[in-house]
Amino acid sequence: MTISLPPAMIKQVERVRKFENRTRSELMREALRTYFSTRFPVVAASKSELAAIRQGRAQIRRGDYVTFDQLIHELDTPPRKARRKTA
Repeated sequence: MTISLPPAMIKQVERVRKFENRTRSELMREALRTYFSTRFPVVAASKSELAAIRQGRAQIRRGDYVTFDQLIHELDTPPRKARRKTA
């Protein structure tokens, strides 16, 4: 992987790299790990969420579900009855 950095940022990377006695790759990996963990944290499911998932999977195994097409059909509004126009 190749990246481009502005000269000022390259100087910062080199300064930190030398101060921490690391390679550029180590420094970039750590920077990306920090970025990912703060921007996209991994959230574990709660006990109630895991129980709901297990219950849903059991219902699917029993055949207790509706297909997407069935759901859409059930949600469709019934056609309107024709009415006479009023004056």
